[in-house]
Amino acid sequence: MEQDWKDELDDLLKESGSRSRDTIPVLHKVQERFGHVPPEALPTIARRLHVSESELYGVLSFYKAFSLRPKDAHTISVCLGTACHVRGGEQIIQELENALGISAGKSTADGLFTLETVNCLGCCAIGPVMVVDGVTQARITPQAARELLARIRAGEKKS
Repeated sequence: MEQDWKDELDDLLKESGSRSRDTIPVLHKVQERFGHVPPEALPTIARRLHVSESELYGVLSFYKAFSLRPKDAHTISVCLGTACHVRGGEQIIQELENALGISAGKSTADGLFTLETVNCLGCCAIGPVMVVDGVTQARITPQAARELLARIRAGEKKS
């Protein structure tokens, strides 16, 4: 099974660039294919791109879009950039932390939710902004965030 995984990675990398400037596009392809960037893939990716593993870790830890572990069923990202913060982003986070029983940067024990904060989503005019499973929720309120969680949970129970 592990060899299949490595073969799949090798095939993916053959279709990708091989210079350091290709780092972000390659990492995006790997994450798209595997759902995260597996830490055990970093030596292979580093060799392909002619960069060090520490450089890859630097990129992966700097950009919130990348993850070194599989994400939970639903990922919630709340913007805390200046515009979102002054419009109530912090209250959104507090509401979600209370409703989920976790702090930002953590996942629920049932593997249903990951809660993250980001510094800017580039949607300042429609803040505060929350992204749930890749879908942007504009002008979100604490009550709207709570209601969205309830709808997601209700949908999970039907599945």
